Amino acid sequence: MSPAGFFAGIFLLLALYCGLDPLKHSAIYNFPDFVAHKVEMPAWSEIPVEKDAQNLLQKSEIKFLNQIQGPESIAFDPQGRGPYTGIADGRIVFWDGEKWIDFAYTSANRSGLCDPKPSPFSYLKNEHICGRPLGLRFDKKTGDLYIADAYFGLMKVGPEGGLATSLTTEAEGVPLGFTNDLDIDDEGNIYFTDSSTKYQRRNFLLLVFSGDDSGRLLKYNPETKETTVLVRGLQFPNGVSMSKDRSFFVFCEGSIGRLRKYWLKGDKAGTSEVMAVLPGFPDNIRTNEKGEFWVAVHCRRTVYAYINALYPNVRKFLLKLPIPAKIHYLLQIGGRPHAVIVKYSPEGKILQILEDRQGKVVKAASEVEEKDGKLWIGSVLMPFVAVYQLE
Repeated sequence: MSPAGFFAGIFLLLALYCGLDPLKHSAIYNFPDFVAHKVEMPAWSEIPVEKDAQNLLQKSEIKFLNQIQGPESIAFDPQGRGPYTGIADGRIVFWDGEKWIDFAYTSANRSGLCDPKPSPFSYLKNEHICGRPLGLRFDKKTGDLYIADAYFGLMKVGPEGGLATSLTTEAEGVPLGFTNDLDIDDEGNIYFTDSSTKYQRRNFLLLVFSGDDSGRLLKYNPETKETTVLVRGLQFPNGVSMSKDRSFFVFCEGSIGRLRKYWLKGDKAGTSEVMAVLPGFPDNIRTNEKGEFWVAVHCRRTVYAYINALYPNVRKFLLKLPIPAKIHYLLQIGGRPHAVIVKYSPEGKILQILEDRQGKVVKAASEVEEKDGKLWIGSVLMPFVAVYQLE
């Protein structure tokens, strides 16, 4: 047999293995309906290359180590108390200055399944029972806390805490599949994201791998109790944050890695436009007192991740190989977790980049809340909150 024939035979066997997955070792074997979608990426030259040469996030202080698991969102109440954060076992907890105390729950079923476990991943199996509070926002007028729970939808709890009340679980007859983040305008309308109607948060890696385009940007009107879809066909929409002048809000497109403005006032009201291309995969956005936007970026986009986004057939072929999902994830993020946070002007200009490229201190960032000259950095993956002192 010629060398060409030998390699052709090897390739054919490999293709058959990937097509049949007889040993069920692939990252997607439990998902027979898995579809890999093309992600319409910006040109590689448009992806920002600016770096934090000093790795300043390594100067962050690690607080509450192993006291809380997966603090995704960080919030302070109208009196400035806190932080409050939602954690992996479904609770929303409050730091009273000395200890963490339970503040609220999104699930009435607080069974033994929701007891504390050693890592955030330990909760994935039962998240749909225990709940998973992600984005948190206080209404500064009423003191009510609004919650985006990945499984139970948009919820609210009063200033006294307790069991949260459901506000909406569907839009246009389609259930919310992965409620993620929110913000509130001056009239009390809530703008929020549903990251996918196909994949729940416990399968978030499949959402990352697929490029699923069932995500939606939504609005909840508390007066009419109506939920409307503002933008559909999004690939992993995530963070939401109002502008300081309340004329627009910004939301993240996770798979593409960019920020979009949605205009609420003026000639462009009801339309959206690209605000900035991000250096990697974004999570939440938070606006500071100056009207600037802090964006938490899980990691920089690698050439491997870029090519995979553009070529879904290649991506699906690789996912069919007998390689664990964790390895695929590490390939996507460049081999190791490394947090990046970026500050943008309202016009979309990069103002500051802070990072920990080695992942020595801040391995991942889900949200950045600026308060009193400090950045409070939460992470859905880490067992702590990082605090960075601004200079």
